[in-house]
Amino acid sequence: MRHMTKETDTSLLSQLAQISDRLMRETTLTGLTDLVVRIVQELLRPTDVYFMLFDIRRQTLISEVHRGIPLTRKLQPRLQVTQSVAALLDAGWEILGPDPNRSDRFYLYQDSDVEEHSCIEFRIPLYLDDHHLAVLLLSKKADGTDYTIQEIDLLRTLNNLIALNAERLIRQGKRAAPSGGVFTDGFSLIRRAQYSEILGESEAIHRVIELIDRVAGEDVPVLITGESGTGKELVARAIHRKSRRHDRPLVAMNCAALPENLVESELFGHEKGAFTGAATQKKGRFEYAHLSTLFLDEIGDMSLSSQAKLLRVLQDGSVQRIGGHQTLTVDVRLIAATNKRLMQEIAKGDFREDLFYRINVVQIEMPALRERRQDIELLAHCFFQHYCQIFNKNFSGIDPAAMEWLCHYDFPGNVRELKNLIERAVILETADRITLQSMPSRSTNQIQPLQNPSPKKRLEEIEKEHIEQVLAETGYNKSAAARLLGIARKTLREKIERYGISSADDRR
Repeated sequence: MRHMTKETDTSLLSQLAQISDRLMRETTLTGLTDLVVRIVQELLRPTDVYFMLFDIRRQTLISEVHRGIPLTRKLQPRLQVTQSVAALLDAGWEILGPDPNRSDRFYLYQDSDVEEHSCIEFRIPLYLDDHHLAVLLLSKKADGTDYTIQEIDLLRTLNNLIALNAERLIRQGKRAAPSGGVFTDGFSLIRRAQYSEILGESEAIHRVIELIDRVAGEDVPVLITGESGTGKELVARAIHRKSRRHDRPLVAMNCAALPENLVESELFGHEKGAFTGAATQKKGRFEYAHLSTLFLDEIGDMSLSSQAKLLRVLQDGSVQRIGGHQTLTVDVRLIAATNKRLMQEIAKGDFREDLFYRINVVQIEMPALRERRQDIELLAHCFFQHYCQIFNKNFSGIDPAAMEWLCHYDFPGNVRELKNLIERAVILETADRITLQSMPSRSTNQIQPLQNPSPKKRLEEIEKEHIEQVLAETGYNKSAAARLLGIARKTLREKIERYGISSADDRR
């Protein structure tokens, strides 16, 4: 029997009492699972923690929360429970438990082959009731030491507390639910499996997902705002997938990618011979989107003339092809997106105020990547795995120094720029992992991450300096600079004009 002093015993009891109080204060399963991961990190300092909640009857993953490196898997894991083993299909994991020879509600299983099991040290299943199974996965400790017997006992007690509180919330949810047994909003879960493309665990991303949940089922126009590269189209697709129109394909159009004289033809279609080059009749996007959703990206770039015609369609639900006389009635839900501040565009006379209020029934603001830096590591690893598979690279991971560089970089091109940087690194890296040498600042002396910029500087000043630096390093090649920044060339040109950045010729 190991020796414990009174002081140690008292400290441990106090710690457990505080943990119990924190768990008891949680009123939702979503909040509980997130708190569990935070508590495990605080107590044991593992490199990675992963918590999953499964529906046993449906054999599906309901919710997942993680801190650290996300577990590698190609498919969403499915659950298969037998008397003694809970297997996660499509993920290659087996979780032993419960042990038939013990009365404990869970069974600790320690891997003997760490590399084979993706550095997972413990797999801990918690059977919450007949329908729900939670699984807590822990990696090795961050300091490289082994878990002590006292820490394992603490983990055992913690898991009993988790199970009891999860059961409490599930029972409360069932009592509050309608006859179908579905949780009410107070006990609903953020079903991240439905948002597999919207990556992130930050509070900002959770707010976006909550808005998607609320607005998807209501047939109202949605305006998605945010900087270039933040993932506005992913939000539009998520709304459509959760809407009543999901059985028909989403129809999308980028208003900035077409010349002004073709925008109306694309939107409304044209009759044969309506103008030079109109050799055949063509349906417009509104016709194709009948009974579905039309996504207009970069709507702020649409001309005033096209805006007036779009407004008329939204008001009366009818379109006429160019050169035609037949009026077609369409039932279309509109989702629009822009990286411009439309109120400023209205003040300048470049955007119609009546159209703005027509499309802005619900607004979803996509946060810039610098506003959710805690998601950078998750995104970087996901892109890393994606491009390693595409380019058939067998890298061991991303070096901590390279990850630190990424986490301090300002990303004016947002998620798109991060994705481009990882793709570039996977292609060019010569070591067995992504290193700091693959980051632009070290390999080509191009971009330096912003290190603690002066708090007195405005965001616009920081962005201007960064764009000037990238332009200088690319020889003022706007296409190359736009690719490196992860933004469209047109967007870069607009920023150059807005900030008054002079060209290479002007500097000579």
